[in-house]
Amino acid sequence: MENIYLKRNFLCIDLKSFFASCECLKRRVDPFTYPLVVANKEQGNGAITLAVTPALKNKGVPSRGRIYEIPKNIKYEIVNPNMSYYIKKSKEVVSVYLEYVDTKDLHIYSIDECFLDVTDYLKLYKKSDYELALEILEKVKVKTGLYATCGIGPNMLLAKVAMDIEAKHNQDFIAKWSYEDIPSKLWKITPLSKMWGIGKHMEAKLNRLNIYSVGELANYDKDKLTQKFGVMGRELWFHANGIDLSRINDYERGEDKSYSHSQVLFKDYNGENIKIIIREMVDVITARLRENKKVSQVIGLGIGFSKNMGGGFHHQIKLDNPTGDSKVIYEACLMILDKFYNEEAIRKVTISCGALTNDEGRQLNIFEEFQEVEDKKELEEAVDVIKKRYGKNALLKASSLLKDSTIKERNQKIGGHHA
Repeated sequence: MENIYLKRNFLCIDLKSFFASCECLKRRVDPFTYPLVVANKEQGNGAITLAVTPALKNKGVPSRGRIYEIPKNIKYEIVNPNMSYYIKKSKEVVSVYLEYVDTKDLHIYSIDECFLDVTDYLKLYKKSDYELALEILEKVKVKTGLYATCGIGPNMLLAKVAMDIEAKHNQDFIAKWSYEDIPSKLWKITPLSKMWGIGKHMEAKLNRLNIYSVGELANYDKDKLTQKFGVMGRELWFHANGIDLSRINDYERGEDKSYSHSQVLFKDYNGENIKIIIREMVDVITARLRENKKVSQVIGLGIGFSKNMGGGFHHQIKLDNPTGDSKVIYEACLMILDKFYNEEAIRKVTISCGALTNDEGRQLNIFEEFQEVEDKKELEEAVDVIKKRYGKNALLKASSLLKDSTIKERNQKIGGHHA
């Protein structure tokens, strides 16, 4: 089992209360003492709080909630979000990281969070990963005025979870986890939704299996999890055991390395009806994979919120094996949605398939029959031929007839008939 353990030096750095701290910088106030909330004032008490300062977090105010949920006895200032300013500050922080590592060793995970692989730089700087993390966090503070927290680990997963769970509680905002810490730290995490990659919906499904902690998940039968949740079940089991073979270059994006598909929606969608759109978009992108005889190992989902809200997220999952299977790619997208979506109105969806390789057959898991996989592939290829000959609306899924579907209209706009 030794070969499944990556042994590198990853830093996962997150900017503390990023949007709120940016607003405090503009006002020249201390985010650790000033009570400030970033939210859309025009939406009144029902507005979602996009960020709150550490000063409010220390009083029990969650970073993501509704204005009306903030206790009446707490005084605070509400400011509207200013995404262009946040992007500017984010670029300033990234420029600090690039003083220490090459772009190939930096992965921008979100506007306020990055991974750095510093393995090959420690001898150069004559520092341990912990000493280098201290220096980088200090330089971020001096050059941008922002505070950051940092997790350190032998793989990206443990670095991220160390940052999420422990770093914010430490005086220097740094936490380092090793493989030896898995039983005492990783396995103690409960509820499950505190674990990176597990959202509330997946937590509920695992609870129904009497799995309530990461330790219980780690010690559950891997094959049963795979049978129940498909490729995501195996992914959950590996992560619960601290296993992650991802490297930063797995997430590189470029025209020759990924396919992507975006859609701006004509009305607000929510966490339920957006799944129809995601399903349809996955079908489009997997048809492109089949046409070009490619498979993908890194699946990304981006969600853009409505204009009056601003913002959004884009996150990725690396699968165990490359795939062109629409069901697996759809499940990966839903896993990301489940983890990061928080009831905002949705107006844009982006799906990406990265780390592309040639489709030369794929490894089957123990629950897949070869003939079943071949039959499914032949069926999808037959559908592709029919659509190419008679138009993209010649064959549609039943869900495409629902009022929230957009596939028929989009097919007509881009010229669905090729006869």
